[in-house]
Amino acid sequence: MTDYKEKFEKMRIAGKLAAQTLDMLTDNIKEGVSTDYIDKLGYEFIRDNGGYSAPLFYRGFKKSLCTSLNHVVCHGIPSDRILKEGDAVNVDVTAIINDHYGDTSRMFCIGEPSVKLNNLIEATYESMMRAIKILKPGIKLGDIGYEIQSFVEAKGFSVVRDFCGHGISTKFHEPPNILHYGNKNVGPDLKPGMSFTIEPMINAGKFDVKVLNDGWTAVTKDKSLSAQFEHTVGITEFGYEIFTESVKGYSKPPY
Repeated sequence: MTDYKEKFEKMRIAGKLAAQTLDMLTDNIKEGVSTDYIDKLGYEFIRDNGGYSAPLFYRGFKKSLCTSLNHVVCHGIPSDRILKEGDAVNVDVTAIINDHYGDTSRMFCIGEPSVKLNNLIEATYESMMRAIKILKPGIKLGDIGYEIQSFVEAKGFSVVRDFCGHGISTKFHEPPNILHYGNKNVGPDLKPGMSFTIEPMINAGKFDVKVLNDGWTAVTKDKSLSAQFEHTVGITEFGYEIFTESVKGYSKPPY
């Protein structure tokens, strides 16, 4: 791997902008607002800070971020749907700045979450952080999925198989694929300079999903709740760096 310091410097800027977008949105994600409104705010914030929203027009996607509600696993399309008490929504933001990408998502609860929803969100966040904390050169890609799968399945939840994390830098999606399930000591070694997302999608019920007729929205087949968190990370000489950490210290609900 050639010297990656310049790449990581640019990824820090893109990741920070994506994280700041979620920080800004936090107070606006509440009962009575539409997911379209969240999309508009996110688009304007990224634009006003010198970036561009990567999802906008990506493979025909019409919005600038994803809002995945309740049993939507990922790629939910913002609409005139109004958020109401009891809803949970994942907001997924990707900012491009200086030709580099920062990709991150967080869960938000409207009102007081049920015990089951809260447990699902806690387990999903914890599984991502457990996977991040083992990152360093020499560990295998499969170790990431093993950390996530073994943790959430022990709590009675399931890991979505149909979608995965991905390499990211000057392209939105590039190799390698980062599976959120799998076995230890399987797959290529992590090397300094690699950058990718870890974004486990965890279901309260079974892991099966289906994509709706819009070609984007993925939902749980059994209509069970789903949760997701996402960070963009880089592998350093001795460990890892998270590019998309909240400037305000926001990690998981309640914020």
